[in-house]
Amino acid sequence: MNLRSVSLWALMVLLPLAAVAGSSKKSAKPANSSPQAASSPPGNPASAKTEQFTENPADPSLYAGTDTCRTCHDDIAKTYDHSPHWKTMLNHRGVQYQGCEACHGPGKAHAESGGDITKIIRFKTLSREDSSKRCLNCHEFGEEHANFLRSEHLKNNVGCIDCHSAHHPKVERALLQMAQPMLCYGCHLEVRPQFSKPIHHRVNEGLLTCSNCHNPHGGFLTRQLRSTAAQDQVCFSCHTDKAGPFVFEHAPVKTEGCISCHTPHGSSNPRLLKRSQVNVLCLECHTLTIDSVAPSEPSFHNQAQKYQACTLCHVAIHGSNSDRDFFKF
Repeated sequence: MNLRSVSLWALMVLLPLAAVAGSSKKSAKPANSSPQAASSPPGNPASAKTEQFTENPADPSLYAGTDTCRTCHDDIAKTYDHSPHWKTMLNHRGVQYQGCEACHGPGKAHAESGGDITKIIRFKTLSREDSSKRCLNCHEFGEEHANFLRSEHLKNNVGCIDCHSAHHPKVERALLQMAQPMLCYGCHLEVRPQFSKPIHHRVNEGLLTCSNCHNPHGGFLTRQLRSTAAQDQVCFSCHTDKAGPFVFEHAPVKTEGCISCHTPHGSSNPRLLKRSQVNVLCLECHTLTIDSVAPSEPSFHNQAQKYQACTLCHVAIHGSNSDRDFFKF
C-alpha cells in the first residue's frame, strides 16, 4: 500500500469519529444553556398570563381591603353597598374572595402607587373570556351559570359585562345594564319584529321575558332553550295540558317539537301556526304519496272549504289517551 492510499484510508476512518465526538459534546450541553432559555419561565407564557387574570393569589399581604378602595372610589362604593356583591364580605373562603378585590385582584400595590392602573385588574382591558372567568370564580356554582364557558354567547365574544354592570346597573335584579327584552334586542334584531305580529307571546307587554324560555348563560339544547323539570320542552312549562304522556302520541311533538307546527315568537296566523290554513299545515306530512312516512290522507276526505280544518275531527292533535287517530269520543 503506498503513502497516498494510507492517507485516504486514515481520512475515511477519522472523519466519522470526529463527527460522533462533536455530536456527543452537543448533547451533553444543557438544553437551557442559552441566556434566553434560562430567563424564560417554564410552561406557556400565554396560559400563565390568563391564569393571573382568572385566579387571585391567597397571600393576605397583597390586599388593601374594601375600605381603602372607598377613599378614591366613593361613588362606586355607594352602589356597592346596595348591590348583592356586598355579601362577598361574608365569604369565608379567603380574602381573595371578598369585596372589590375579589373582582379586581389584589389592590395594595395599586393603592400604594397612587392609583397606577397597571397594578390593578380592569375588566375593560380583559378579553371576554378572561373577564367572564373572573365572574365565574363565584358564579360557577349551580345550574344557571355552569355552562357559560361553552355557551353560544361566549363563542360569539359576548361576556358577562356585556349584559351586567356591577357598578352602574339600570335594573337592580341581576344587575342588568338594561331591562329585558330591550337588552336582548340589542343583538337579536331579527327577533324583535316577530313580537309585533298580531299573534305573539306577550314579551313586549312584560308578561314574559326572553330568559323564561332561553338560558342566556348556556345549556345543552339548541338556541340555549330551557327545559321543564321533567326535561321536556320549555313550552310545557306553561302549556301543561299538551305535555302528556299520552297513550297515542303525535310523532312531531316528540321528534321535532312544538316548532314543527308553531312559530314561538310571533305569527300572523292563529295559535302561532306556521300556515294560515290548518289543512295545508297537516298536508305537509300527511300527503297522498305512497312513500309518505306519516299516514297519508284518505281519498274520501273532502277538501272543500267547509271541511278544510282537519282539527274539526282530529281534535286531540297533541296526543290522545283514547284514539290513535286523535278523534275525541
